[in-house]
Amino acid sequence: MAGFDLNALFQQAQQIQEQMKRAQEELARKEVTGTAGGGMVIVTANGKGELLKVQIDPKVVDPKDVAMLEDLVLAAVNSALRAAQQLAQAQGGPLANLKDMFPGMVP
Repeated sequence: MAGFDLNALFQQAQQIQEQMKRAQEELARKEVTGTAGGGMVIVTANGKGELLKVQIDPKVVDPKDVAMLEDLVLAAVNSALRAAQQLAQAQGGPLANLKDMFPGMVP
């Protein structure tokens, strides 16, 4: 392959790796929330999808209806994780600019 610079390719790969690391660190610092029961249960997660906090309004704690509380917590967790996933996708990630780095190679 005439004109192919393997060192340039390795440098680009290293840049991508550094961009991925920075993007992951940035996502870890961002927080999203998910709610259920009209805000009775609030779950906070970071952009990496790690749960950080669970808040439960005391009004929803009924020892006779633990199943409802479990459902609310589950719904709030799923809501927070969806928000974290949407945040990560909205960030575009470090691979979003591959077309610019490798013109003609990435569809």
